[in-house]
Amino acid sequence: MAAILGISAFYHDSAAVLLIDGEIVAAAQEERFSRVKNDPGFPARAVDYCLSEAGLTTADLDHVGFYDKPFLKFERLLETYVATAPLGIRSFFKAIPIWLQQKLHLPREMRRALGGAYTKRFVFTEHHESHAASAFFPSPFDEAAILTLDGVGEWATASFGVGRGNKIELTHELHFPHSLGLLYSAFTQYCGFRVNSGEYKLMGLAPFGEPKFADLIYEHLIDLKGDGSFRMDMSYFDYTAGLSMISTKFENLFGEPRRQAESEISEHYMDIAASVQAVTEEIMVRCARHVRETTGMNKLCLAGGVALNCVGNGRILREGIFDDIWVQPASNDAGGALGVAQFIWHQLLDHSRSPGKIDSQKGSLLGPRFDHESCLETVNREGARFTHLESEDERARWIAERINEGKVVGLMQGRMEFGPRALGSRSILGDPRSEKMQRLINLKIKYRESFRPFAPSVLRENASEWFDFDPNQESPYMLLVTSVKESRQKTSDDRAKGLDRLQVARSEIPAVTHVNQSARVQTVDPERHGFYYKVVAAFEKLTGCPLVVNTSFNVRGEPIVCSPDEAYRCFMSTEMDALVLEDLVLVKGDQKGGLDD
Repeated sequence: MAAILGISAFYHDSAAVLLIDGEIVAAAQEERFSRVKNDPGFPARAVDYCLSEAGLTTADLDHVGFYDKPFLKFERLLETYVATAPLGIRSFFKAIPIWLQQKLHLPREMRRALGGAYTKRFVFTEHHESHAASAFFPSPFDEAAILTLDGVGEWATASFGVGRGNKIELTHELHFPHSLGLLYSAFTQYCGFRVNSGEYKLMGLAPFGEPKFADLIYEHLIDLKGDGSFRMDMSYFDYTAGLSMISTKFENLFGEPRRQAESEISEHYMDIAASVQAVTEEIMVRCARHVRETTGMNKLCLAGGVALNCVGNGRILREGIFDDIWVQPASNDAGGALGVAQFIWHQLLDHSRSPGKIDSQKGSLLGPRFDHESCLETVNREGARFTHLESEDERARWIAERINEGKVVGLMQGRMEFGPRALGSRSILGDPRSEKMQRLINLKIKYRESFRPFAPSVLRENASEWFDFDPNQESPYMLLVTSVKESRQKTSDDRAKGLDRLQVARSEIPAVTHVNQSARVQTVDPERHGFYYKVVAAFEKLTGCPLVVNTSFNVRGEPIVCSPDEAYRCFMSTEMDALVLEDLVLVKGDQKGGLDD
């Protein structure tokens, strides 16, 4: 038996992944245990979980890998500070002590964090090598092109190459400071959202605006080439030398100062969001075309933070550049832990790989599970009133009935998802046919911006009847945006402007139809999703509608819930109507001490 631990840490989205003889046994992000959003610290709790899932200790590990090369990254930082001196002095004095004390001594730090029981060497892969490995090795393809796009690793900000069998080879790179991820993050900051977590909001805001500033971006900010590569005019940005993404020159170019967080969102910032989204999609499409032409491959694997831009992914698929694409569900830095572990197993140890009809990521349901006793302990300790529904079919029917009544249901069952998306194990569910559901969940349960869209979880066999998908198209990880089927759309009042457009029902399923008639689709199948498939199927049997609203089980600013305790607290502190903890079901009206009390 060979045990390989992959680690991503110290930058963003720390995570741990464990392989046993090449099989993904466990994977989790540290934030789910520490309850610190995007926790960058060493993933000690995630490591403990992975080892306990396999019944191992750190002494049993054969290899431990880290997802990037710190010395190369430090080289880039020093060269950047020298090139921009003396402008970067504040950033220099903030960053360098951390590097000298910790990041340049990762073997020591990791050995200490692993309790000293692991005495073998550590393996360090390059950042985009880890992303590429995480994209190709779990994919269902024997050979494919690989494209990685993110903020920055060591020097690379984008790369592409090919994967064949049990090997990957990256042949081309784009280097810092020219970065699609950092360009998008700069506009995220300008629109008043937090960098490294608010990019989803910018993508969700884009359909409310018009891409009026796209030409200005092409004219002043980037010099875009036909192959998707580009150079940025760094006088508009401040991330190489300062503590901000953008400069005053950037704000002057667009005629308004950066939006203050939590302030009203004017049409100007909606148009800005639409503009950078349009530019991002164009760059992604040009990159994809160039990769297809250069590699000759007809399938594509994607990873890196930009690969979480599901609108761009949908555009690549819609353009027909590749016959099929597969996107790593944990495309952010967390997925790098998976990439380095699989790189060690396949590329370094030369173990063969046998892709199947579906990917080997097991639905990305790789986190902790909690049994009946654990859930019972929580509800008894809290004095909660509950019903025990042991039968899965009965429980699925109960959930479907509550959703049909217009209730919002929190669902915690099975293994927790690995990656940023809730896929039916830690989800909040609602009725997609309701015109009020999207606003209700956003404002009274998630406590977040009203414009944020929700995803539909649709039975795989019915997806093409409701969305612009081919009959055999899958999207199990909620990473593709497409349009609602024209036959399901309703004529909308185009006179509405800005966020007022939220009040217009645009289809038969308004709760999951964004203002541009798009939807971020999750296809649900029995092979990956088990009980969750039964829930959606039960709703279809009851209503004739084969989909439900699915959003992550958390409130704004917090990670997705992991344990029954966290699920119960979230349930009681919001206006959620019902909670399912494995085989226990709870109704808000039966409880004491909730929000109404």
